[in-house]
Amino acid sequence: MGTLGRAFYTVGFWIRETGQALDRLGCRLQGNLLFHEQVSRHRTLMNVFDKVPVVEKGAFVAPSASITGDVYVGPSSSIWYGCVLRGDANSISIGAGTNIQDNSLVHVAKSNLGGKVLPTLIGDNVTVGTFWILRDMLHIGWTGHSAVLHGCTVEDETFVGMGATLLDGVIVEKHAMVAAGALVRQNTRIPAGEVWGGNPAKFLRKLTDDEIAFISQSAINYANLAQAHAAENAKDFDKVEFEKVLRKKFAKQDEVYDSMLGVVRETPPELILPDNDKAPKAS
Repeated sequence: MGTLGRAFYTVGFWIRETGQALDRLGCRLQGNLLFHEQVSRHRTLMNVFDKVPVVEKGAFVAPSASITGDVYVGPSSSIWYGCVLRGDANSISIGAGTNIQDNSLVHVAKSNLGGKVLPTLIGDNVTVGTFWILRDMLHIGWTGHSAVLHGCTVEDETFVGMGATLLDGVIVEKHAMVAAGALVRQNTRIPAGEVWGGNPAKFLRKLTDDEIAFISQSAINYANLAQAHAAENAKDFDKVEFEKVLRKKFAKQDEVYDSMLGVVRETPPELILPDNDKAPKAS
């Protein structure tokens, strides 16, 4: 960004801060009658100078997520609650149909022992942070999705389990799986069709055909679920309150109680959650 660009950025920042400054001034003038409501400064999408996040149409970004700087999120992808994607020192690219699940962190590498400047590249239909039980592992007790991807490359249709950490220069090839809680050391390459796990991560076994098919289906399931969350987050206050009344009215009662009143309860369509097995497949 040149000198003129920084000047415009600074002026814009001052203008945006004016509203909060006026709010603080008004609070002081109110004196003893002051009621000061602290306005949250959280922004789901935030630029860093000229580095601006790009979120394609059809992608879902949860309100409590934070996407900062040079970050690209492809169509039908989903960034879930509490995630942080920070593309300040380098870029982050996320393909189509990928899900980054709750409390996961995606960052980039500006410098490391190898002197490499590394972006983070995540392909299409990738699942990051899901709970997955392997028959030959004991990593089944993780309580948060919370994966960490730092300056690494994750190719299409791969699977990164809960609490896994991928360090600088790691490459996870297509149809590979990183087990929950695994720590993958710098510059490790995980070949296609393999399961790696442990600390430090090592080869465990080959994926079965059913497990490879599950990776693709998992991405589809989360794309459909993200659509439901996006619709729910888009509702205004009146709509939410109206649905509360509907839920109370159509709440399931004892069948004997209903039969005595002659009541037949049918749940309205707007209160039915989508079924991933019947929902249309994400494009």
